[in-house]
Amino acid sequence: MKTKIHLFAAFTATLTIATFLTATILVELFGSHEAILQVKHLIVVPGLFILVPALIATGATGFSLSQSRTGRLVENKKQRMPFIAANGILILLPSAIVLNLWAQAGPFNANFYVVQTVELMAGPLNLFLMGWSIRDGLRLTGRFKTNKVGG
Repeated sequence: MKTKIHLFAAFTATLTIATFLTATILVELFGSHEAILQVKHLIVVPGLFILVPALIATGATGFSLSQSRTGRLVENKKQRMPFIAANGILILLPSAIVLNLWAQAGPFNANFYVVQTVELMAGPLNLFLMGWSIRDGLRLTGRFKTNKVGG
């Protein structure tokens, strides 16, 4: 059961971040000022209220599951988690909140776009790292087979 919760929470968190990133890119390229404002608000409410519990559940169940497992895949996941967490807590979460506040306050300025650029670099990094962790988790459970070269 714990494994299923971990899998569900990890996929929910990953898809939520991917949705945030996709919506941000599309609205920045094709949206109006009002559309950007709406996306920034939706990322914070309800978005963060979906993402944060999913991340907490992923971390808590992952930590619990890792207590009874060893091996390279488990160690790789453990090594990635501090980077994923730090990137989320120190960059992505504050960026989402600040960008929403600035969008609500009025016209976008250079500061808005600097923070937006940082967020657009940090988001894909977290998706990449989370994707690796999901792949390793699927390998641990036997749901994703490793291709062995040479026999």
